[in-house]
Amino acid sequence: MVIDVKVIPGAKKNIVKNEGKGLKVYVTAPADDGKANKAVVVILAEYFAVKKRDVAILKGLKSRHKTIKIGI
Repeated sequence: MVIDVKVIPGAKKNIVKNEGKGLKVYVTAPADDGKANKAVVVILAEYFAVKKRDVAILKGLKSRHKTIKIGI
């Protein structure tokens, strides 16, 4: 499954919200040195009940708008 995600780094809580055509992921990690990207992978793995290795960022490593692949 491939989904579009908007990431909000530096939030108060780690939350995943369904926003119509995609997800909005709030992460407490800052947006430097890939910390927010790592947090997004962990949070989405928990949200979809898959392993972290099954979550991959396809596009948007340096953007708030990302394309994520979930599953094998």
